[in-house]
Amino acid sequence: MKMWSGRFRQPLDPQFERWQRSFDFDRRLLSYELAASGAHARALKSAGVLSAGELIGILEGLQQIGEMAATSKDLVEDDEAEDAHHFVEKQLVARIGELGYKLHSGRSRNEQIATDLRLYVRAAIDELRSELAEVCSAFIDRAEQAGSAAMPAYTHLQRAEPVLVAHWLLAYVEMFLRDADRLADCRKRLNVCPLGSGAVAGATLTLDRAFMADELDFDGPTANSIDATSDRDFVLEFVNTLSLLGLHLSRWAEEMIIFSTQEFGFVQLPEAYSTGSSAMPQKKNPDLLELVRGKTGRVIGSAMALIVALKGLPLAYNKDLQETQEPLFDATDTALGLLPLVAGWMRAVDFDHQRMNEAAQSGFMNAWAAATYLVNRGVPSRVAHEQIGKAVKLCVEKHCELQDLTLEELHTLNPVFDESFRDCLTPASVLAIHDVVGGTAPAQVRQGIAAARKKIEALREEVNFHAHA
Repeated sequence: MKMWSGRFRQPLDPQFERWQRSFDFDRRLLSYELAASGAHARALKSAGVLSAGELIGILEGLQQIGEMAATSKDLVEDDEAEDAHHFVEKQLVARIGELGYKLHSGRSRNEQIATDLRLYVRAAIDELRSELAEVCSAFIDRAEQAGSAAMPAYTHLQRAEPVLVAHWLLAYVEMFLRDADRLADCRKRLNVCPLGSGAVAGATLTLDRAFMADELDFDGPTANSIDATSDRDFVLEFVNTLSLLGLHLSRWAEEMIIFSTQEFGFVQLPEAYSTGSSAMPQKKNPDLLELVRGKTGRVIGSAMALIVALKGLPLAYNKDLQETQEPLFDATDTALGLLPLVAGWMRAVDFDHQRMNEAAQSGFMNAWAAATYLVNRGVPSRVAHEQIGKAVKLCVEKHCELQDLTLEELHTLNPVFDESFRDCLTPASVLAIHDVVGGTAPAQVRQGIAAARKKIEALREEVNFHAHA
């Protein structure tokens, strides 16, 4: 029996019926549908619609469906069910008889799907934040292992200044921690319960909405039934956040791809995450990195699909909203599939610290330190910049580095230069000069690692709290 067929005299066109069904993809919402149905059943009991015995019968039936679904995993099939809601009703009636139809008293599929999706996104956020904590830990572990190793930092993809390898890796940790914070923000806004909103105007029974919200660990009920049944902002916000996460992962992948080339040679690709060429025996290709970069486009595409699906919809529910589910599911699956692999890759990769250190000591990357030497001796910054620029020009002509210039040559630029100039150009001195919070001085980086570990521990505690709430 259809959930809506009473006023219809003709059956659906078979091709249209198959085409418009959503059960093939929304069956993944079954556990959330069952949880929400249990909360609704208890509210019906409090409202006097169900007797105590009827409530027990319905809850036992829902439990049986959950056990069946858990055993079947992704193999739950039903050629007649329109969606997860219809499937649960059919299964419930098959188990407990017509009592199963009473569960739908006072509710609409519009509020059901809105609730199920909030529960799904909330759970996905908790899982993603847990995985992000693992990714950040992998980066920080490698940062600690790098110790005092240095490397060139780049601007415009040109060598700029030396930094600690650990400092470079911590930059990605900051990105991923922001992603975790955005997910937490999204979780706060979505954590309200649509149950009791009905189809559009609110439930027709005096249901305790606060009770249902509490049963499902929501912070409270939604404030407006029209908005509650048509809102998919939380889906779009969530997938947009995944787009930013994907963007950060893609930037990381791109940089690792570049650094793994023979031209750079900073990174040795882990064989467990690489493949070879069917034609060229010598090749080792960065497959994981390239797929991370490619799948980011997929997540961004899902976000765009959601924007287009939602942009022209009048209030309240429209069937178009069914089209928001597959982009949501695909973006979630993509992100959850990426993060454990990224963490594994980071634990397996080899960094060529010797080559990175060597690269950090050539190409005039100590030029700003040289200018700072002059500034510390009272030379105006702009003048110091120009004089060191002339020193670099002289080095280019002589095919040498700044520390190779003689004192006489330096005096032609400014008489304040003395023998201490070379000391300020050593790798250790150049790193140490950036001794500000967030800088690459070793002491600051050690503090940055400790601070990042505290943030990750706090992130894990938040995720564990929600898991056991």
